[in-house]
Amino acid sequence: MTTLTKENLEQTIAKVVGQMKNMRGSIEETAPIGIISMENWEWPQGVGLFALHGYYRETGDKETLRFLTDWFDARIQEGLPDKNVNTMCPMLTLTYLAEETGRPDYLDLCREWLDYVLHEMPRTEEGGIQHEVTGSANEGQLWDDTLYMTVLFVARMGVLLQDDKCMQESVRQFLVHLKYLTDPSTGLFFHGWTFLEGGHHFARALWARGNSWYTAGLVDYLDMAEQPAGVRLFLLSSLRRQADKLIELQSPEGAWHTLLDDPDSYLETSAAAAFAYGMLKAYRMGDLDAKHRDCALRALDYVLDSIDEDGVVRGVSYGTGMGRTLQAYRDIPICPMPYGQSMALLLLVEAMKHGEGHFGGKAGETEAAKKAAQRPGEDGRRDE
Repeated sequence: MTTLTKENLEQTIAKVVGQMKNMRGSIEETAPIGIISMENWEWPQGVGLFALHGYYRETGDKETLRFLTDWFDARIQEGLPDKNVNTMCPMLTLTYLAEETGRPDYLDLCREWLDYVLHEMPRTEEGGIQHEVTGSANEGQLWDDTLYMTVLFVARMGVLLQDDKCMQESVRQFLVHLKYLTDPSTGLFFHGWTFLEGGHHFARALWARGNSWYTAGLVDYLDMAEQPAGVRLFLLSSLRRQADKLIELQSPEGAWHTLLDDPDSYLETSAAAAFAYGMLKAYRMGDLDAKHRDCALRALDYVLDSIDEDGVVRGVSYGTGMGRTLQAYRDIPICPMPYGQSMALLLLVEAMKHGEGHFGGKAGETEAAKKAAQRPGEDGRRDE
């Protein structure tokens, strides 16, 4: 079991944060716009910003807040890219900064981008958000990444503006994506679905990081917004079924393979961090059980071992488009990425909330046990 002190966790966090803030590309990129450097406005940077703001919320570190506002001010001055699912990701953090700083220019920008999502963003059949990205319309396609990159922003704006139509739209997107992306035999999620070509799941890839976007994103979604009771129970049952399967598929090292059901594919660190973050937080909130916490702690060990002396998170796969073959996922290169740093940061900050020493001790169990007694699962009981 992992034994950590607050001091060495904070030292590791400082290194991870430092590397994220100064990350630059080290390979020849294939994405239409660079997705490694923190100076770009894209989804990896958006994920990183959200993790940094979570660190700021937990610590009150003014330097981190200054970095965030300076980052947005510099990008806004440069001129923002076209709006799409992935470029929407930084807007989630901007909602928090708009609220905290009271800056009307931040809030106006959030309103502008929200209006695009609600009224102009391309849709698939049944009103799903089409996963349009920089350089590709992906017509008729649903991807599991969309929930994290865009739908969390919509939900957060619903909270900020007290606008129910935003909340209802976020609920619809979660339900439509789960309808078409859930593998009913495992409870895991396919990377994507197309309504074209007769409808199919491309390579039927149970891609690790795509699944982890759901785990981490859903737990934050449930925390940041209120959903109708029936919807909440449905989402929690989906999370529980996925988490149960993840326990089964976890490698002896504590991580997961980039194709979850393919032990010959490589182990991938960003997914391990996001799975562990989601399960630890859900356990703390009383929504998962001790077996899921223990699974997350094994993954925490793996992630810590993957952080080098300089704070670089190793074993992270590059941005991954929709694969037409499973081999395409096995061939994705590995290199440091902002979302590798950010998912590790989310996990480490969450770990700090579980007490020093062996995580999951009495102090960590109290809140979960209390909540479990107050709110039974969808079957009226809690697993032990």
